[in-house]
Order: sequence, then structure tokens, then C-alpha cells
Amino acid sequence: MKQKNPILFQVNTRVFLNEISRRINRRATLDDIPDEKITGWSNAGFDWIYLLSVWQTGEAGRQISRTNPIWRREFEETLIDLEEQDIVGSGFAIKGYEASDAIGGAEALQRFRKRIAARGMKLMLDFVPNHMAPDHPWVQDHPDYFIRGAEADINRAPENFARVRRTHDELILAYGRDPYFSGWPDTIQLNYGNHHLQEAMKKQLLHVATQCDGLRCDMAMLLLTDVFNQTWGIGIDPFWPDANRRVKVNNPGFVMMGEVYWDLGYEMQQQGFDYTYDKRLYDRLLTGEATPVRDHLKASLDYQEKLARFLENHDEQRAASVFPWEAHQAAAILTFLTPGLKFFHRGEFQGHKVKVSPHLGRGPDESPNPLIDTFYKNLLKVLNRPLFHEGDWCLVEPLPAWDDNPTYINFIAFTWSYQDELVLAIVNYASFQGQSRIRPPLQDLKGYTLSLQDLIHDEAYQRDGTELSQTGLYVDLPGWGFHLFEITKAPPAPLKGK
Repeated sequence: MKQKNPILFQVNTRVFLNEISRRINRRATLDDIPDEKITGWSNAGFDWIYLLSVWQTGEAGRQISRTNPIWRREFEETLIDLEEQDIVGSGFAIKGYEASDAIGGAEALQRFRKRIAARGMKLMLDFVPNHMAPDHPWVQDHPDYFIRGAEADINRAPENFARVRRTHDELILAYGRDPYFSGWPDTIQLNYGNHHLQEAMKKQLLHVATQCDGLRCDMAMLLLTDVFNQTWGIGIDPFWPDANRRVKVNNPGFVMMGEVYWDLGYEMQQQGFDYTYDKRLYDRLLTGEATPVRDHLKASLDYQEKLARFLENHDEQRAASVFPWEAHQAAAILTFLTPGLKFFHRGEFQGHKVKVSPHLGRGPDESPNPLIDTFYKNLLKVLNRPLFHEGDWCLVEPLPAWDDNPTYINFIAFTWSYQDELVLAIVNYASFQGQSRIRPPLQDLKGYTLSLQDLIHDEAYQRDGTELSQTGLYVDLPGWGFHLFEITKAPPAPLKGK
């Protein structure tokens, strides 16, 4: 049975192995990841290890990465000492779904999978359904699998079409892209209007699924029929419902996570995805406004429990670089203590600020931020409690602390309950001080004394249960302040003479 609200840890495989290589003075593979590191991941409570960029990439994509002037400027900003070998090509311009020799090949990948399984963790990898590398074998063997262009197309939209050399001829093929941006020039677009291509990709998906326990499907919404038609003007049969069904029939318990944008998460969940990206929550947190965040958290639990919630990943900027520290903590409470899959990114806990492109095999050396590291260690300890995996979550509406005080609207509160445990989270998601009253859904409080122990801060309070049930808990918090109270109640004092 799939665990509720699992915790996932994303690792940029090539960057991580590069760090190990520098320590051991030779090229590192997955076999060189120390056992103590894997044990540390397990002790931190991670249920999933998501390895980014494990598949074979080709020389064509690598050369495009190295010669694209816009990308090159980004790489030079990331690495002030950039060298040519640091540009290894995008892990999403895939030439073959076998583990790259650079990480140790297929056998090393399976040994890694067994090592983490022995510590109770599962392996997630990438599946990129929309496009392939320009030197993928299908270009030679099945050119009909790709969207073809003509001279008029390349003249009209050179940002979306390219000439691709084959052994004996040259084709004009479309770059992979979404409908709102120019194409990715190190990829070529698969044609889902071709039924043979659809079947070939389903077989490819089944093959990939034998190598891991779950897949993150890159830009999964691009294969929706209306999105594909909007992008290419080509009608297609639905791909995901049958593809997801086949994967799960062949691999019981397999998990499919979709990278999904444009508020299409619910639709993708209906097509068989176990989790979909919660980009909406992330974007609303960035605005720093509480009401849109609270409104988002009013969605049905069936939907929220299938959301993958994050403050950063390989596509987004580092959380420490876009959230001021006080707001960062408040956003983390709202992201990782609400229902769904908790998606963490390597370097996030240390407060790294430099986003590393998936085209690079090396990242900059960054010193950890002790303040951020301590916060996340405490947060992970909290998340590891059964309460936050198996418990029931409930949003609580804030109430005015007094008449004519509108600051209560900036408060977001919710409870987790499990067996005899109850935790109340309260966040003032604003840059200025505010007050509110929070009435948690507790019964039979009259005469009880309530103990409120903050699980993140070293603070404890006692409050009268009768007051809480009638008027709510009075809370006064600074901008971005929060409490995470574990609430216990002492029985009423016996009546005199009894």
C-alpha cells in the first residue's frame, strides 16, 4: 500500500558524483555513493530518492549545449571557472533509456536501487515523453515518429525547426517545445498523431518502469489532446490513461508523478497520475499574500493528497535566493505540512542559492547556512512523525482578534490529528505583525487546561480550554511568524469535597 504524504529527495546525479569524484581522485559512479550517505537519507525520513539525469545523452545534444550562446552565458554565471567538460548536455535530451556509462551503467543503477531499498527507500527516475535527442536511433530508423517540417517552416520559424543530418540524407524536424515558448534546440519533437509512435512510447515507458519504482514524467501535460493540438495543430488520441494503466498492471505499486503546469493537475490525476506538481501553491507563496494561499488550501483533500509540493527543484530558482529567510520559513511550513508528496531538492537544506542547469555536470562550491540547516533538520524530525503521514488534516478559518483589526486575514491555520495526537499550525503570512483568534476543532474542552508545545521553537504555553472553545486561541505574531503547537489537555480538576 502506498504511504500517504511521502517525502521525496531529488539528487542531481551528475553533480553529486562530480563532488565525490573530486574527493576520491577518480571518476565516481553510483557505486561510490557512501553507505553512510544512504543511511543518512533514510534517517532523515526520505521515502523516495529521485535521481536526475541518469539516462544516456548524445554528442549532438552536448555540442548544442556547448555552442548555444544564451545557455553559455547562464553557465558562465553559474560557474566562474567554467570549463568545456563541465557542459555535459541536458539530461532531458535523451538518446537512450539505459543508464549512462558515466554513472556506472545499468548494473550500477540496479545496485543503487537495491541499496536504498534495503533501507526502506524507493527509486524515482525521469521519463521524458515529449521529445528525444537529435541523435536518438529513431531518427535513422523511424523518422515518421517525429514532427516533420519543410523549407517554409524553417524560414518562418527557425527557432522551432532545424535540419537534422542522417546517414544518407537530411530532414527538417521540429524542436521539442510547449505552446508558449520557442523550441528546445537540443531536442526533436515526437509526433503523437502517429499511432505507431504512441505504441512505441508505451513500450519504452514499460521498459523504463522495470528499472525503478516510480517516474517523474517531464512536462507531462504536453501530451494532453488539446495541448498537443494547440501546439502543433495535430489531433491525437489520449496517451496517458492507457499508458498509466499498463505501467501499473505490469508493476503493482508503481508511482507516476507528472510535471504539470497551467492548472492541469486535476485533469492529469484523472488520467492516472498519482501525483502532480503543485506549481499553483508555489506561485502564490511567492506573491507573499495569504488569501490566495488559503483559498488554494480549500481544495478537496482527494486532490490535495495527490499534489507534489515544493519550494524548489531543478527547474525553479533556489528557495534561499527568492524567499527572504523569515518568509522562507513560513512558506516551508505551509508547503511541507500540508497534504501531499513533500518534494525536497539537494542543497535546499543547506541554503544553497545557485541554480544549476541540468546541462552542467558540476555546480559551484557553496557554504552551508547553519540557520537554514537547523530549521530543516527540525522540520524533517516533525515530518517523520506518523501523525503527518497517516493523520487527518483540516484547514481552520482565522477569526478577528477584535473589531476593526483586519490583520487576521493574513493568518493561515490548520490541524493534524491522529489517534490521541493533535498539532495546530498557525502562520502569519504577511510582512507585518498581526493578530487573530484560532478556534481549533476540539471537543469537550470545558474545564480542561491545554498545554501548547511549539515543535519548532523552544516555547510552551498553557491556555484555558473553555476560552479556546468559546472565543478561540488569541495569537499575536510578527511578520512571517508561525507556531506549530502540539496540543495536549489535562483533565479537569476534581470538584471540592469529592
